[in-house]
Amino acid sequence: MRLQLSPELEAFREEMRTFFTTQVPQEIRDTVAARRHLSKEQYVEAMRTLNAAGLAVPHWPVEWGGRGWTPLQMHIWREEMQLACVPEPLPFNASMIGPVIAAFGSQEQKERFLPKTANIDIWWCQGFSEPDAGSDLASLRTTAVRDGDDWVVNGQKTWTTLGQHADWIFCLVRTDPTAEKKQRGISLLVFPMDAPGVTLRPIQLIDGSHEVNEVFFEDVRVPAENLIGEENRGWDYAKFLLGNERVGIARIGSSKRLLAQAKAYAREVTVGGRPLIEEPRMADRIAELENELLALELTALRVVAHSADGKSHPASSVLKLRGSELQQDITELVVDIAGPLSLSSFADGGSEVPDWARVATPEYLNYRKVSIYGGSNEVQRTIIAGTILGL
Repeated sequence: MRLQLSPELEAFREEMRTFFTTQVPQEIRDTVAARRHLSKEQYVEAMRTLNAAGLAVPHWPVEWGGRGWTPLQMHIWREEMQLACVPEPLPFNASMIGPVIAAFGSQEQKERFLPKTANIDIWWCQGFSEPDAGSDLASLRTTAVRDGDDWVVNGQKTWTTLGQHADWIFCLVRTDPTAEKKQRGISLLVFPMDAPGVTLRPIQLIDGSHEVNEVFFEDVRVPAENLIGEENRGWDYAKFLLGNERVGIARIGSSKRLLAQAKAYAREVTVGGRPLIEEPRMADRIAELENELLALELTALRVVAHSADGKSHPASSVLKLRGSELQQDITELVVDIAGPLSLSSFADGGSEVPDWARVATPEYLNYRKVSIYGGSNEVQRTIIAGTILGL
């Protein structure tokens, strides 16, 4: 099945494809293609390249760098970026705190933060999850107490992704512990990561990488002007932010690219003197994943077609749920294609094993997270049951 666009949208797709494949440094794209971790410098260079061309934050209001595109244009932009191995704009900046400040911040906050956020002059990190407040985020315990012109913050956050690179944090804090509903006593503060009293500790992941962190706050003084929106309305802003985070989380373009790579790997690996891809069970497995991915893409297009006023269709939860499962399935496929070669990731350097096989197992292990972040798949099933199936 081939999906056909109008001539205007085909021209738009070609424009995006040409830019991503010619203007973003090849070294950065090669790192993404090889499924290696990007450095901070590579992230910054890629996003600034996009921002200079007006392609970093096209979903923002036009006055702050947005393009006023249709949902379908946004879908094409994201898919072509992923297919071209271009790092997507840093989500903490582009999809999380940026849209929140644009929608709820004061004019002074917009002028102060949005240009620097779009150009990654400020690298943001997210202070939401806590040791006892992950999926039940409203149970957070980090507090902020007003003291004159400041808020004084105490508590702990965890799973703070790429916090080791961050300049600022946007942080949910409890400002009214007596609120009748726990969601009503939460506010959103922003402050520098180098403020006195902020301590960051790395968490080593199962694949051996340092991607997430714990962050501790001890009597951190935050100017009152750094409160985003209204006091005790942080839960509303958090829901708005998480809705933006889930946009594009299915990562269909990236899954297409990795599945195509997996097919190429299966042609390279031989079993019994013939390419692995000719083994019937492997061929069936690849075909099934291709069909599932096409079904997901069609669902994504339906969601795009029915999104309005910047609000995603409830079926976006289906995209998150199925998209994350397929990402995990494809990384598992690559491990199985590599077979014993996938164990080489735990060996010392100097191996003649292909790079793709060496990263297969670490990537498989890392991708266990995708069914958790952005709203766990269990939460998405509950949303689907209530808003789509009416159960």
